[in-house]
Amino acid sequence: MTTDSPARGRRRRAPGADQARIAAELVAGAVARATGAVTSRIAPLGRAVGRRLAPVVGVVSTLGWIVLATAAVSVVLAVWLGWAEFVYVAATLLAAFVIAAAFVFGRSTYRVGIELNPRRVVAGGRALGRLTVANSGSRPVLPTRMELPVGEGQADFTIPRLAPGAETEELFAVPTERRALILAGPALSVRGDQLGLLRRTNQWTEQIELFVHPKTVRLAATARGLVRDLEGQTTKVITDSDLAFHALRTYEPGDDIRNVHWRTSARTGQLMVRQCQETRRSQLLLAFDAERSHFASDDEFELGVSVLASVGCQVIREETEIRALWQRGPMRVETPTALLDDSCRIHSVDGAHPTLREFLRQATLRLPAPSLAVTVVGSQVDAAELRGASALWSTDTETIVIRVDEAAEPRLTRLGRSMLITVSALPELPSLLKRAGR
Repeated sequence: MTTDSPARGRRRRAPGADQARIAAELVAGAVARATGAVTSRIAPLGRAVGRRLAPVVGVVSTLGWIVLATAAVSVVLAVWLGWAEFVYVAATLLAAFVIAAAFVFGRSTYRVGIELNPRRVVAGGRALGRLTVANSGSRPVLPTRMELPVGEGQADFTIPRLAPGAETEELFAVPTERRALILAGPALSVRGDQLGLLRRTNQWTEQIELFVHPKTVRLAATARGLVRDLEGQTTKVITDSDLAFHALRTYEPGDDIRNVHWRTSARTGQLMVRQCQETRRSQLLLAFDAERSHFASDDEFELGVSVLASVGCQVIREETEIRALWQRGPMRVETPTALLDDSCRIHSVDGAHPTLREFLRQATLRLPAPSLAVTVVGSQVDAAELRGASALWSTDTETIVIRVDEAAEPRLTRLGRSMLITVSALPELPSLLKRAGR
């Protein structure tokens, strides 16, 4: 009895099957290439049509699309069911749409301007705005409505009919109760029907900025870290050449002859050289922790920003080198106004860094070690996290932590190597910093 080998047991594929597979692959490739060619030609045409239709389609409001859809459904139901009532509904809706279209036609020849006075104001101050609209064309323009976004709100103005060369102005007040960066504009003229089916807008101006600065207090120039130190701050590093004298020692070969103290050498009978403590140029690091969970309320957050701005402005006035930063990056410190402008952009953040120490570590990674580090935090930061953040720098860096807590008593305590200042109200800051300077 003979058995077939495995090779003989396999079924042989018919030559026609291979040819059919190859033919199918060729057809599929041809179809794919044809589809790609058609798509490459149709896609630009579709985009061009879309760009042409966008101004027309964009005029129709959400209510307008609902009206058109309802009219189309009414026509279908009228044909399908044969009900005359749906014909009346469709005719009424389409008539309303046609009448609304008449309100969006027309050309406006406006010259529009926005003025804010002043452009910078302290929170709680008064800021006024002026919108001027003039007809720069040679024909009268019909009455229109002008919309002006101001911060989170919007001001609406009814502009009357203007003859050629005529001008009208509208005054408005800007809310400045809280620190903010308020954007006014752009001014938009609106054409449309009273029902709101169609709406066409034209932009006439760009946005302008209004800086609502935080409230600040003037600090005493004798506070620690705010005094201009011509010699710099001394460290524990001993050097042979500096300004802060430390002690004398015996001359050793290789010492600079200029450091020899000749009077002592003559008295003792052997060469003595000066030793000095190394000094560094005073440099203050001012950091603000804007983590939302670290503050008990929005008012506490605003108090923290006011503390930051008060300390920073005083340091800049004293012409001490300073770097100011928060979670979103460094702040400008060329002038007090630049710092106050950037403080208007500070907002609370969520989960930007896992800990306060990690925030300070990443923010100061490429910065030289400061002589004084001041960190402003909220009341919800625990003592352990504050100790960890203070240990980020060496012992040559003095650290001050200013914790804002509206429910606590103002006090001055030690927290490890750091001075902890608790502030419950902005007027308390000058006296607390003055005590810390002693």
